[in-house]
Amino acid sequence: MSPRRRFAFVLAFALLVPLPARAAPASPPVVLVVGDSVSAGYGLAQGEVWVSLLEARLRAEKLPHRVVNASISGDTTAGGRARLPALLKEHRPAVVVIELGGNDALRGQPLAATRANLDAMVQAAQGAGARVLIVGMKLPPNYGAAYVREFDALFAEVARARKAGLVPYLFDGFGEDMAWFQPDRIHPTREAQPKMLATVWPALRPLLAR
Repeated sequence: MSPRRRFAFVLAFALLVPLPARAAPASPPVVLVVGDSVSAGYGLAQGEVWVSLLEARLRAEKLPHRVVNASISGDTTAGGRARLPALLKEHRPAVVVIELGGNDALRGQPLAATRANLDAMVQAAQGAGARVLIVGMKLPPNYGAAYVREFDALFAEVARARKAGLVPYLFDGFGEDMAWFQPDRIHPTREAQPKMLATVWPALRPLLAR
């Protein structure tokens, strides 16, 4: 075979054999936070809320996750339940943090509905392949002893039934001290945000490592 014909043969063969496809770079896993005004940062400047501090903590720990804060002021478990399917489809999160229920209680809604909504959210997130962390809240005693007990217990009940992670009380360590709250006595101050992250982190960290 002449050099010219040999070159033509090699060129034709090279054009017929496809090059190996390059793998697309992996997207960072998403931590999706679905909450109310406490996680949306009511009364705070951008970057001060505990969810924003979580992003900084992930970078400091050299974890690849990115945070999507889908919290809305005034949201309830019913609202979160309605919004969640679209959020799961859009973000495909590895971890879903659910911080809802406080507004249900403030409005005196039936807690059976709150429990059912929370349970449905956990099921939907787990069904989409996400690990779930439930962040609980507590009520002051003026709501009535029975209502307070039922509300306090429902977060743990759902977490136990669905084998989800649990933070029993987001305001642990300062919830009864109004010095850590804004004038409305409901929303924590900027200074309280690191405390909230410190409460969430021990329960969240194991879910990031799986």
